[in-house]
Amino acid sequence: MSVALRNAQRAVAVRRVPLRRAVCALRAALGASRFDVGLVCAGNALMQRLNGDYRQCPEPTDVLSFPFHQVAAGELPRPRCRDEYNLGDIFLGVEYIYQQCRHTGEDFDDVLTVTAAHGLCHLLGYRHDTKPEWEQMYQKEAQILEELNRLTGSRLRPLTAGLF
Repeated sequence: MSVALRNAQRAVAVRRVPLRRAVCALRAALGASRFDVGLVCAGNALMQRLNGDYRQCPEPTDVLSFPFHQVAAGELPRPRCRDEYNLGDIFLGVEYIYQQCRHTGEDFDDVLTVTAAHGLCHLLGYRHDTKPEWEQMYQKEAQILEELNRLTGSRLRPLTAGLF
């Protein structure tokens, strides 16, 4: 199945091929290779509008995930037909992420990949509203990033280390 990547912003250059490859590897690490994923690279205006519409928080943000299926954390969807082999869509706030990286000195491409991993986990039912949920999600993010690190030689870690 595919990772459909669309760059819907012009503020920041995005290296689409490495990002798509990383998301494919992360999807495989989650055991969800047979499912499609939509990935949209968005600017601050779109992220602010979506965040306001769906989370009642009218500010730009780094990632918003819109799952196609409602599943419990760690479960894969059980599609009934070909059209249901879809995890959902991830909107990456690349302008927001870029601005944050300029302040922290972190590598933009690395943070973009880690943020995509976070979004993928949300598509599979992981949440971080409580400490136990956060611990479960953090553990899953660390696991799939470790697999990506093994494949690529990178040293990526979840960004949510200090959330709770």
